[in-house]
Amino acid sequence: MCAERRMFAKTIVLSDAFLDMPLSARCLYFTLGMLADDDGFINSPKSIMRQCGASEDDLRVLLSKKFVLAFDSGVIVIKHWRINNYLRNDRYNGTKYVEEMASLKLNENGSYSYGIPSSGIPSIGKDSIGKDSIDIVEYLNEKSGKNFRCSSKKTKDLIQARLNEGFTIDDFKTVIDKKCDEWKDDGKMNQFLRPETLFGTKFESYLNQKEVKKKTTFNNFDQREQDWDKLDELFNQ
Repeated sequence: MCAERRMFAKTIVLSDAFLDMPLSARCLYFTLGMLADDDGFINSPKSIMRQCGASEDDLRVLLSKKFVLAFDSGVIVIKHWRINNYLRNDRYNGTKYVEEMASLKLNENGSYSYGIPSSGIPSIGKDSIGKDSIDIVEYLNEKSGKNFRCSSKKTKDLIQARLNEGFTIDDFKTVIDKKCDEWKDDGKMNQFLRPETLFGTKFESYLNQKEVKKKTTFNNFDQREQDWDKLDELFNQ
């Protein structure tokens, strides 16, 4: 049985980053904090969203601002749980989400993050996410405004494959920069700003392409229709 009391640190919930979020997202955060287990994990975030009248957009805000972290299993964890809460050993019940716990590290300030602990930082569990993958995916999320998971096996495999070919983290960032500049504001091409497209077999061609200048569109010209299913297939060959 989980502890009955939950706390929230003023350094977190009165921060500018927290207060800049919509009220509905902040209410969702407090509700998740009240219903999480003693390690800050929640296995049914959508059910909780319905209980408090929150939307998927509210959860996306919490994820993009990194107030919560998500896993492929659908479980989420409150990033600053250990800052918000301290439980006595006689009242603490460890989480049952041991695989998710094993993919986290505990930072010196008490917050959770994905990946391998650096020297001197205690590990929560065995390594399952490489630091390179974390840096690359977080950079992609920052540049594209999306929220891809560092824990995705497919994404990690793609990144590892390119690293094994001799490409560097800076190469990944160059590809991300080029394609975000080219596709981010394009309503149809924006969907291809994703790991399976950017980090796939066309990675080297993206890396070596010339900088693309943004085109000016004119409303008095008809746009060319594209077969987007075929284009998607082409990107993933």
